[in-house]
Amino acid sequence: MNAESWHRKDLLGIADLSPEEIRLILDTAESFREVAERPIKKVPTLRGKTVINLFFESSTRTRSSFEIAEKRLSADNMNFSTSGSALEKGESLVDTALNLEAMSPDLVVIRHRAPGVPHLLAARLRSGVINAGDGAHEHPTQALLDAFTIRRHKGRLDGLTVTIVGDIEHSRVVRSNIHLLTKMGSRVRVAGPRTMLPPALEALGVEVHTELEPAIAGADVVMMLRIQLERMNRKLFPSSREYFQRFALTRERLGAAREDAIVMHPGPMNRGVEIASDVADGPQSVILEQVAAGVAVRMAVLYLLSGVREEEG
Repeated sequence: MNAESWHRKDLLGIADLSPEEIRLILDTAESFREVAERPIKKVPTLRGKTVINLFFESSTRTRSSFEIAEKRLSADNMNFSTSGSALEKGESLVDTALNLEAMSPDLVVIRHRAPGVPHLLAARLRSGVINAGDGAHEHPTQALLDAFTIRRHKGRLDGLTVTIVGDIEHSRVVRSNIHLLTKMGSRVRVAGPRTMLPPALEALGVEVHTELEPAIAGADVVMMLRIQLERMNRKLFPSSREYFQRFALTRERLGAAREDAIVMHPGPMNRGVEIASDVADGPQSVILEQVAAGVAVRMAVLYLLSGVREEEG
């Protein structure tokens, strides 16, 4: 596939993408990666395009990454804040979005606590919509930047064993990663306390473990997830101390993985809960590389979706 063969107006999730579309995004991101290494980190690719960032949940990495990606592509962007907006006066989300679209943006990037909101807006708006995380449903650009990072270190995705550990129940990151990695031929294992494992996970084509050591054994990639207390309506583990003792990634436990295994974390990271500091800062950690990869991947997504808007215009 090449850029001309991309025909989607929106990026709403990984579940809908084909392996060829995933590969196209990753290859396009590779071409944008070197922009960060230039003295002037800017290209005129999206000059004259307008992007609106609608973030209804707090975000550091994703929001900043999208903003930097937009600026590096020379797009004009507007950051929408719910504080002081018409939403506080009772206006519906759809009406707010329609009013914003009346200002003729090309793309809308949205994060929302409710699953399905990006899909709702995409069905109503002419603008392209990018899902920056919807509840515990999906986070497609995170999975894409994770895959980009893995591919740069391992040279491939096919045939790798990737272990994802932590709060599987509440993680949109793990859902998008499972969809992507299994489509691309990786063997995926998930591990966590039984209370944090949703039912029927095996139907997604993954191995499920309730003990950490067998899940990590022989893994090429170990990805740790934080406990998402804000999404829990009941206590699912006794204490952070006990969680660390049973499920934290320590240097000793990492020894069960392959010698060249890489350690990942989508952030925000809770040191001393799901990961030890000497692992997070150790030679096998690629956590900060994931952050850097996020800019290139989001540049690729903005570029590809903007091209579809151009064709429709």
